[in-house]
Amino acid sequence: MPRRALPAAVLLALCSAGPALAENETIAVFTKNQTNPYFQAVRVGAESAAKALGVNVIQYIPTKPDSIPEQLSQVEDVIVKKPSAIVFVPVDYKALVPAVEKINAAGIPVTNITDRVAGGKLVAYVGADDYNIGLSTGRALLKELGGKGNVVILEGVKGSLTSTDRVRGFNDAIKEFPNVKLLASQPGNYQRLQALQVMENLIQSFPQIDGVLAANDAMGIGALEALDGANRKAAVVGINGSREAVELIKSGRLLASGDFNGFVQGCLGVEIAVRNLRKEETPKEIILKPVVIDKTNYQPYEVPIEQRQCPKLSETATK
Repeated sequence: MPRRALPAAVLLALCSAGPALAENETIAVFTKNQTNPYFQAVRVGAESAAKALGVNVIQYIPTKPDSIPEQLSQVEDVIVKKPSAIVFVPVDYKALVPAVEKINAAGIPVTNITDRVAGGKLVAYVGADDYNIGLSTGRALLKELGGKGNVVILEGVKGSLTSTDRVRGFNDAIKEFPNVKLLASQPGNYQRLQALQVMENLIQSFPQIDGVLAANDAMGIGALEALDGANRKAAVVGINGSREAVELIKSGRLLASGDFNGFVQGCLGVEIAVRNLRKEETPKEIILKPVVIDKTNYQPYEVPIEQRQCPKLSETATK
């Protein structure tokens, strides 16, 4: 997505020394689950931005991964507690629309990150271009294979925006290489163990698998474990740029990972929410540029997320 210049007045505001602190500002941050390292990165980014801006953060995380009923219940709870603002990753981009509308009715501003919710009134949206991340990461794998061979796709949660768009990117990359054959495309639900089990079945079904396109790092790592268990070799890519994935890229076991950058999305979501509370101008949308992490550029990603610095909003705003 092309970058769009912000008005000079907005850039001046974004590049200023920072917003004045206000007392008792509390930001409620909603993420999908406790198991995916991506959402841990979101939470760390949110905490980092909150500390820098002098606000408090309360984390809302379903105890059952990706539970729609539990997140709906948490929304009911947060409305009663009435924080200053909410940074929201919906478990399901359609099913949580009524929840966002309830938050709107309660007068609590909502900044949406990661999965774009399908309705409700939002302060802003912060995300990454899943399609282009899938396309770029897919191309990296297929070029490594010399434009030929047998590949499989490990999808995320069926119906989720991130999975749908990443897998569409993978498939369009495959179309660019007529000598690449897609053997199977199956969901691993973004879970490492499920992906391992799916990959074990695929290994039994297909005697030759040259590449694995995993829609997140956890599934890519599960695929590697299945390959190791079967004493098989294949090039594997994932998405999210998780710390474990970066270590595997460094060691040469994982080929690449598309950087979805939950840390930065958590940072920006909280900063936009706070600036909105303080009546400062903010962009309506930020789409992060696709980056493929591989052996040539992994070094900055070795820094633990707890030690990273949030980027300046002015450096990332696209709308």
